[in-house]
Amino acid sequence: MRVIAGSHKGRRLLGPQGSRLRPTSDRVKEALFSILGSRVQGARFLDLYAGTGAIGIEALSRGAQRAVFVEPNSASIQVLLTNLDRCGLSQLADVHTCNDTDFLHHEDLWGPPYDLVYADPPYEQDCEEQLLSSLGCGAMMAPDAIVVLEHATKRSVPPQVGRLTRLRDYRYGDTTLSVYGLRAEGTPTV
Repeated sequence: MRVIAGSHKGRRLLGPQGSRLRPTSDRVKEALFSILGSRVQGARFLDLYAGTGAIGIEALSRGAQRAVFVEPNSASIQVLLTNLDRCGLSQLADVHTCNDTDFLHHEDLWGPPYDLVYADPPYEQDCEEQLLSSLGCGAMMAPDAIVVLEHATKRSVPPQVGRLTRLRDYRYGDTTLSVYGLRAEGTPTV
């Protein structure tokens, strides 16, 4: 695994320990950041199900202001912290060792609203609708925020959940990136 672009381009990252983690492929990671484009610059980035931190670190390398990583597995957290340290990005990151539900239901953990949210739950879990519902509630996201949900292509995700509306799907073999925006004036287009 490596950082693809930005100030830390080419930096090698530690990979997942064991078979429990399914890292996002470089192809999908490149596509994700192509989709997000200039939105990353100066953004507050939330990386749910962060694993080794590769996606959030890529966002920081590409100019995100701050990245918040949420990961429940303590072994993955150790790899994530090592990767942040190797890249010299620890001061731009907040790391929470908890599951998505705990994080999303404790506003004191959020900080200022997020501009970009990336969620890559385990493919075998059926949690997308609940996750999207939680993300769309409250003030955790900026008005023009984008949520990107990575999921198995064979899994159907809802077109609309609460205030979130699916804007577009991008398919890459057995992986799909579904992009959601908040329903309101000025809903972003991707």
